[in-house]
Amino acid sequence: MQLVPKILKALERTGFRLLILAVLVGIVAGSGAIFFYFATNSLEHLTLGKIGNFHPPLEGTPESSFNTFIGDLSTPYRWCLFLLPALGGIISGWLVYTFAPEAEGHGTDGAIEAFHRKGGVIRGRVPIIKTIASIVTIGTGGSAGREGPIAQIGAGFGSFVATKLGLSAKDRRILLLAGMAGGIGATFRSPLGGALFAVEVLYRDPEFEHEGLIPSIISSIIAYSLFGAVTGWKPLLDTPLFRFDQPSELLLYLVLGILCALFGVLYVKVFYGMRDAFRKLPLPNWIKPAIGGLLLGILAMFIPQVLGSGYGWVQAALYGKMALWVMLVVALAKIVATSLTISSGGSGGVFAPSLVIGAMLGGTFGATAELLFPMLVQDPRAYVLVGMAGFFAGVANAPIATLIMVSELTGNYGLLAPLMLVCVVAMIVMRNNTIYEKQVACRFDSPAHLGDFVIDILDGIQVKSLAKKGRKPTLIPEGMTLPEILNKIAAAKTTYYPVVDEEGLMTGIFSMTDIRRILNDDIPPTLVVAGDLATRNVIYATPEEPLNSAMKKLTARNLDEIPVVDAEMPRKVLYMLSRRTLLAQYAEKMEKTKQDFQE
Repeated sequence: MQLVPKILKALERTGFRLLILAVLVGIVAGSGAIFFYFATNSLEHLTLGKIGNFHPPLEGTPESSFNTFIGDLSTPYRWCLFLLPALGGIISGWLVYTFAPEAEGHGTDGAIEAFHRKGGVIRGRVPIIKTIASIVTIGTGGSAGREGPIAQIGAGFGSFVATKLGLSAKDRRILLLAGMAGGIGATFRSPLGGALFAVEVLYRDPEFEHEGLIPSIISSIIAYSLFGAVTGWKPLLDTPLFRFDQPSELLLYLVLGILCALFGVLYVKVFYGMRDAFRKLPLPNWIKPAIGGLLLGILAMFIPQVLGSGYGWVQAALYGKMALWVMLVVALAKIVATSLTISSGGSGGVFAPSLVIGAMLGGTFGATAELLFPMLVQDPRAYVLVGMAGFFAGVANAPIATLIMVSELTGNYGLLAPLMLVCVVAMIVMRNNTIYEKQVACRFDSPAHLGDFVIDILDGIQVKSLAKKGRKPTLIPEGMTLPEILNKIAAAKTTYYPVVDEEGLMTGIFSMTDIRRILNDDIPPTLVVAGDLATRNVIYATPEEPLNSAMKKLTARNLDEIPVVDAEMPRKVLYMLSRRTLLAQYAEKMEKTKQDFQE
């Protein structure tokens, strides 16, 4: 066993240690994705298919085999269908709140929080509980996706490996990202998109965790290859051969981007508004997912398209097989269904529901645009694909990863220009809107990078730069009695008082604390003079001294104020410099440094 640390140490010196470990993480993430894929599909076939008699269209079905036009919301099912999500909710809720409460909700947020605030640490039991709970939630019709659970499975293993090998917090965070990338890249058959998503989703601003990019790419390649070897290599969704060669159509795509952003605001507000409402319910937490599931089941009795991941309905929209009004209703209902499932405490991801919502929104917009502007619209079905990417890019603040993922999971790269436009517009129109509340604005705001930016910004700035903000000293002659001192300092604005000799040169200093101490003694006040109060060992600063040096002197002795003296005549007091003034200067420079960094 002692050989492993030695090998890792040697690999560290050559720079290959994390890359080797990323391969291991990718293998586990890919294996987890395979297990999750077959487990959810099997349970879904048993519950929704066999028990509920609910058979939505299948994703990936060739267009030649897709002959059904969906002109209304009706679809065959049994009356007991509405009870299945409630059953899944109660099992999921009991598992999560009994064994790992932090596994509730969508797992991507949990991985993001672990990266920023927990040093990359994820409890070992969390991925296991998250996996089982999510299989039950999704397999019984919950409106949730696979990316959150599988992201936490991969991230959890990356964290576990780093912890067992005694790696640093920085390396642990990188392996956490590699695990996320592997799980997502495999599940959505999107190796590049999965890697980019892991390093982009951490921040609200256009930013990448570049240190984790190469390990994430390696992990994603390994996981995707393993998953594809078992489940097949076809893209998740089959699409017509879309193309873009009409620049004037970009005007419509611009409007779609804005619409995706506005719809995204509605989605986030409903999602977190419903979460807050569920939290206020005076019920045990493990019961709440069952209530959410029951309400979802009731909604499904009228709009059954809200059940499950919903990729089959996206497939129908991509072929132009759904009526305009049906797509609009499904888009709105899916927002409510996803909120009922996950915001109530159920377990699952938000990526798949977001793609469905975006696809239905894009399909509605494309069909409407074709009616209003038939000369501009080249193919209304293309808006389904672009809407998928634009909507999720807007709510996740991950435009680059999203447009790559959607291109990979559909196998269609003919719409890159519209995808780029819509994803960027959807993100920038509503900058602070996000479905991942654990995101931080940028690397500067991440506790994980606090040490990267802890630079002494006061170094190089001299004390004399604050001369105008310094206070005029209240000089006290050595022979002044206590009653006279109290009379003189009554109107003073400083808290420390230099004691001076006949030539006005400082011989000591005292504060109000020193006065209070002498007042407690049974000594006649007229017998106490300033020289008796003063401390002879004076801590002072000079005008040419760096501000960071003055700050250290203040904090080392817990002083509120310090005299600034002439460098050539150290006993000549020029002004008093307060800790508050220094802290204000520090805050000002910090804000400027932050703005410069963000620019």
